[in-house]
Amino acid sequence: MKAVICEAWGEPESLRVDERPSPPLGPGQVRIGVHACGVNFADTLIIQGLYQEKPPFPFSPGMEVAGEILEIGAGVTHVRVGDRVAAITGWGGYAEEVVTAAQTVLPIPAAMDFVTAAGFAITYGTSHIALTQRAHLQPGEVLLVHGAAGGVGLTAVELGKLLGATVIATASTAEKLALAQQYGADHLINYREETFRDQVKAITNGQGANVIYDPVGGDVFDESTRCIAWEGRLVVIGFANGRIPQLPVNLALVKNFSVVGVYWGGYLSRHPHVITNSLATLMAWYAEGKIKPHISQTYPLAEAGAALNALINRQSTGKVVLTIR
Repeated sequence: MKAVICEAWGEPESLRVDERPSPPLGPGQVRIGVHACGVNFADTLIIQGLYQEKPPFPFSPGMEVAGEILEIGAGVTHVRVGDRVAAITGWGGYAEEVVTAAQTVLPIPAAMDFVTAAGFAITYGTSHIALTQRAHLQPGEVLLVHGAAGGVGLTAVELGKLLGATVIATASTAEKLALAQQYGADHLINYREETFRDQVKAITNGQGANVIYDPVGGDVFDESTRCIAWEGRLVVIGFANGRIPQLPVNLALVKNFSVVGVYWGGYLSRHPHVITNSLATLMAWYAEGKIKPHISQTYPLAEAGAALNALINRQSTGKVVLTIR
């Protein structure tokens, strides 16, 4: 099978496509013929050795795939050979085949194509668990979403609106803000042209945002602590800015706000049912037409490096996906 190979920590340019043997299949696992693979910001970190998990060399990046079941291992009963599925793989998805634990495999709706399915689970799953299980977002609350046109940010805007919040979106260009507006944002802030904390205070009559969704970190996190509401929840998704911020905890004390971490992948080993239940809800919402994933770019497997650089250089909106079959 063809696969994108990472043999040492490095930049996307260091990856290469090579022929590799098909991975062996064990009990409780399935083999998937990969049609498409989602590209995530975490993939840019895992190839540099900067992610929470560090696979042994050589490995293929790729945390989520969509395709058809080619083979099932002993004990697997909820899917069959030939089923159309999406799966969370952790890594290994930038390949024509992947073997993964069956518990992370989910049948996809008949109306969902493989490209959409490959870009669905991590972005929507992260935002759904962040807003419902971690932040406990309530109807009528104000949700501030940073990076609102990015992979997770756009899903947070869409799901926040679906959950009944008033959504404030921040982004760096008018085009990105227009996309966030299409997905339900009520208020738009171009953070390159205006100070978002001042605008949030003006929009909320000085009260601040009840929930702040932050995949950016750095200065954005610092400023967010200045426009959060009493008993607000500042949800830490990631650090696209590159700087991991430090919190003066006296600010949390004065406003009784919480800083809430969201490591979505941690549920795979600790409480996988949280992810499978969340994804089942999201798949049902997709089938009902309540959510509409945005895929901005697709790349063939051989251009995986270019796809990763599109994320690093913030040249994409919504989701980027590799097409493999």
